[in-house]
Amino acid sequence: METTPYFLDCDTGIDDSLAIAYLVASPGVDLVGVGAVSGNLAAAGGARNTSDLLNLLGRPDVPVAVGAHDFLSHAFDGGAPHVHGRNGIGEVELAASPTPLREESAAEMLVRLAREHEGRLRVLAIGPFTNLALALRLEPDLPRLVRDVTVMGGTAMAPGNVSPVAEANVANDPEAAAEVFAAAWDVTMVGLDVTMQHRFEERHREALLAAGTPAGTALARMLEYYFAFYAPIFGRPSAALHDPLAVAVAVGGVTLTSAPRVPVVVDATDGPGRGQTIADLRALYTDFAEERRGGSRVVLAIEEDFGDVLLERLLTL
Repeated sequence: METTPYFLDCDTGIDDSLAIAYLVASPGVDLVGVGAVSGNLAAAGGARNTSDLLNLLGRPDVPVAVGAHDFLSHAFDGGAPHVHGRNGIGEVELAASPTPLREESAAEMLVRLAREHEGRLRVLAIGPFTNLALALRLEPDLPRLVRDVTVMGGTAMAPGNVSPVAEANVANDPEAAAEVFAAAWDVTMVGLDVTMQHRFEERHREALLAAGTPAGTALARMLEYYFAFYAPIFGRPSAALHDPLAVAVAVGGVTLTSAPRVPVVVDATDGPGRGQTIADLRALYTDFAEERRGGSRVVLAIEEDFGDVLLERLLTL
């Protein structure tokens, strides 16, 4: 099977772990590199989690680089241990990978891989966008070198999850997000409009646990912690599928039923709208949608129940 090169930038917490597992289990995906950024936890810890998880998944060969610890305009503030645990993966301990982390930074890795796979590299960003912004500064021609970029972040019509209007990945580094959305590359935004509508339920977690595989068992144990955070929000043990859904959109694992291409700008001011992704969706109500095709593709809905899709893919590991 012909494969497509992907670079993943992440802040490996629990849903990042699901996303990485989904990528590894997806046919046609050549994961050529992973960068870690501070977000759910510090970048160094996220890189360690990523490397150890890839080792568990049978892919210790995938290179992992540590990226930015601090954001463009402010210092990293400690992450989200109440959501992902102090170690980022629900206090689950993974065996250490024998593969050392790369000496190059995540931004340097992205630029190098974009040059090596010119016109073919697909970029996935499921954490704050700091590393991507730094890569754009290192190589202003980066948008021409990569095929496209899919991000988990933002929200067009749904409320935010860290402020009334802002989603966490964008809100952590709005200046970086603004640079990424303004760059001249093909961006797909998979935000809270769709990710909060698709959940992993207890029946999914139990099926993963029952499979008895090392990877399935580790992921199911991580999800216990994640479910505990979301239980008061959803009224039952379950969790939103932010990062794995973004990955599934990128690799064509789901069917998009609403994904208009519209201008998106990021509020990087210091006011109450800081971190908001402002998507110009006015064309949805008019007859001139064709005139507004510039900008980012904003995913609003998919056809499938993604919890079922994700479980099916994870059970192949």
